[in-house]
Amino acid sequence: MPNTIRFEDRVRRVDSSQNARVKELRRAFAEAAPNQQGEVAIEGMHLVEEAIRSGLRLGTVFFSESARERAHKLLPQLAANTEALLLPDKVFANAVPSETPQGVAALVRVKPFTLENILAVQPSLLVITAGLQDPGNLGTIARSGEAFSVTGLLLGERTVSPWNWKAVRASAGSLFRLPTAKVELAQALPEIKTCGVRVLATSSHKGTEISDVDLRGPVALVVGSEGAGVPKDVLAQADEVVVIPQSPKVESLNAGIAASIVLYEAARQRSPQRHRDREV
Repeated sequence: MPNTIRFEDRVRRVDSSQNARVKELRRAFAEAAPNQQGEVAIEGMHLVEEAIRSGLRLGTVFFSESARERAHKLLPQLAANTEALLLPDKVFANAVPSETPQGVAALVRVKPFTLENILAVQPSLLVITAGLQDPGNLGTIARSGEAFSVTGLLLGERTVSPWNWKAVRASAGSLFRLPTAKVELAQALPEIKTCGVRVLATSSHKGTEISDVDLRGPVALVVGSEGAGVPKDVLAQADEVVVIPQSPKVESLNAGIAASIVLYEAARQRSPQRHRDREV
């Protein structure tokens, strides 16, 4: 019979909330940014499995006492050098931000990207956020971005952190795989345009209807904040303003939905069949 590793030999029990790795988990959730080791905090069985599937390195995985069954399922998927800790339910709940903890969390090392890395992938299909504050919207944009072959997500000033736990949850793991970098828009936009990428800004009021915009070449879509939209100084640098036609009964679409619609249209136009149809 093959050798099996006992649960007690693979998982170390920690009872104190003052344990260094437990404190690091709590701090990583609070700061929503990579720590000195390049790790971010994630919570939930699905997200931990997505991190593994994405090829990310898991430094430590944390299980609550009541999640032993999930631990048994997850342990065979962990690398031999991944630390596994078992915490009392109360210690676990105090370390994670959700009100109904699933009993599984992890510190995961994410891949760093720069604007130069992202612009190296051609043809570009970028999403740029300008002051986007809602983590659910950012996660939705990342998820749609991966679905519609976005080559990079650029986060301008005053944008919520991509490692906010709500953003990661809303992305369903897409933030683990979609190249993402923080940028200063005043510097990044000219550099993007120098690379031959057209900058398009979204608007809920006026502009060219999205079905009339050519999205087949290198483009960058700028998405603004939920309330104020794209800042005027960024609008002034856009090559074109695009609008999604909608019922006058609706004031505006939220940022996540609006970006998803434009990205779908971009994917539709950029599909090989669509190109053949236009050439006929």
